Amino acid sequence: MSEVILKNPEQLALMRRAGQLLAQVFADLDGFIRAGVTTMQINDRAEAFIVETLKARPASKGQYGFPYSLNTSVDQVVCHGMPKVDEVLQEGSIINVDITLEQGGYIADSSKMYRIGAISEEARRLVDTTYEALWKGIEQVRPGATLGDIGHAIQQFAEAAGYSVVREYCGHGIGRQMHEAPQVLHYGQRGMGLKLKPGMVFTIEPMINQGARGTRTLKDGWTVITRDGGLSAQWEHTVAVTEQGYEVLTLRAEEGRR
Repeated sequence: MSEVILKNPEQLALMRRAGQLLAQVFADLDGFIRAGVTTMQINDRAEAFIVETLKARPASKGQYGFPYSLNTSVDQVVCHGMPKVDEVLQEGSIINVDITLEQGGYIADSSKMYRIGAISEEARRLVDTTYEALWKGIEQVRPGATLGDIGHAIQQFAEAAGYSVVREYCGHGIGRQMHEAPQVLHYGQRGMGLKLKPGMVFTIEPMINQGARGTRTLKDGWTVITRDGGLSAQWEHTVAVTEQGYEVLTLRAEEGRR
């Protein structure tokens, strides 16, 4: 992968704006995602909100040939789930909604887990642990830390809870392009890997499996599922390295405590 592109204050301001807009998309979906809704309806609502209300662009649409504005990954789907007109959300399911948004030439990327009605204790624990694992990784971000510090913190927390970390997919640098250097692994060793510098911007997006970490891709060429059929969860934020530590550019209103 190419050299890491450091963002200056003006570029960070544009990325912050894109991140704030993306947080609004999730806020709009919060009251919409429920049992009985199809994953395609989620896609269509988000796309309309991004384009018509926010005057922005759904950056995933057309990227690498992907035809939709977001990914919807339900239950055993690890990532890259494709919205479908006949996929109806059922009570007790969990779903990851992964959205990118571009405005002003810069892209923000984030995902959130939704619980469909009353979910099992096992599903709740997986979703909550994955969220905390994300923040264990984010809290490592500061100048002089390494990418290995991030991966180690996530892996240690998830595995201590009895879960496994998916290794085939990772976080990534982001800016004018959706995928820039560096790759951000969600496992690793402290002190290893690239040293972080102010101006770096990347995603942290751990995928945590209830069972083994093995995955396989379906015939559609996109949808990745757990090999053993267990549940999988993922949360994602776009994070900037600052002089003091980190800034979560896609922070949502309900996360103010962070």
